Amino acid sequence: MRIGTVLDFGRPMSVVGDEIAAWEQVGLASVTLGEAYTLDAPTQLAYLAARTDSVELATGVLPLDTRTPTLIATTAAGLDYVSAGRARLGLGPSGPQVVEGFHGLPFGDVPGKTRETIEICRSVWRRETLQHDGRHYQIPLDPSRGTGLGKPLKLINRPVRDRIPVSIASLGPRMVELTAEIAEGWEPIFFYPEKVQDVWGEALAKGNAKRSADLGPLEIIARAPLAVVDGDASAWIDAAKPQLALYVGGMGSREQNFYNRLVAAYGFEKEAATIQDHFLSGRHAEAAAAVPDELVHATALIGDVDHLRQRLAVLRDAGVTLVNVTPMATDPTERLEAVKTVAALSKELS
Repeated sequence: MRIGTVLDFGRPMSVVGDEIAAWEQVGLASVTLGEAYTLDAPTQLAYLAARTDSVELATGVLPLDTRTPTLIATTAAGLDYVSAGRARLGLGPSGPQVVEGFHGLPFGDVPGKTRETIEICRSVWRRETLQHDGRHYQIPLDPSRGTGLGKPLKLINRPVRDRIPVSIASLGPRMVELTAEIAEGWEPIFFYPEKVQDVWGEALAKGNAKRSADLGPLEIIARAPLAVVDGDASAWIDAAKPQLALYVGGMGSREQNFYNRLVAAYGFEKEAATIQDHFLSGRHAEAAAAVPDELVHATALIGDVDHLRQRLAVLRDAGVTLVNVTPMATDPTERLEAVKTVAALSKELS
């Protein structure tokens, strides 16, 4: 099991680069940067490629509808090139708010778009003459829909790797099944290891039954806020609640919120509804207060070293191969020590 991190937004990249370079020296194995309606992720990851030597550089995630599948493929290949083979392509659907509200594109048929996108990416990386006739993407474009001048092409450059690892951020049963079938990795948010089989067991089993042997075992990539605490951890537990409240309460409408459904599936249906009611009414503090302590304990790494060791073991036993931690401390030295601690624990448990 490896330890990585998920970057936040807003800090100068020179500061982020210094921090990641230092964390790499104490065992950090991967860096993930997301993209929604923010600055693009690959540009910033390319900067980090020049500041590091060994860490994996992962998009986490690129929304499917923000680029053509071919551009997604060439972007991933470009990141793999500048990092000498350290890229990971993380894909996800995002949601109607971003896809329709920021990009002006219709949101829908996520499984179909995901499957076709990955098929096209892998064809590009193999430098095959690109021909794809799918429901969503036709390459080359049918002459009846264009000029008729398009012809099949292949990537000019030879990629560093002809198989860049692909991870999918998925939560619903159809998408989790698809992930287990076709992707190298799965990135479920707010991962509650003890609930995996209850919530996703059937979907994972169906997908794995159709999985090609050359993909290897499915990697599970979990995220967790991190605080190494001796003594009472209640203040840190409370500090982790606003982010959960934001997603469960505010990331989507009352009718369409993937994260609210997930927390309800974990057994917190009443609490999920209360959080959403508060958040959508502008009562953000009350929404955070309604987040159950149990949910934070299950989805975070907050506590003393023995507690962290126990939770990492639970994650390992649930199949997690990469834990992306987000240190909650603001002091740079404390953040470094927290990463050093969990990196050592993960090595101990491997």
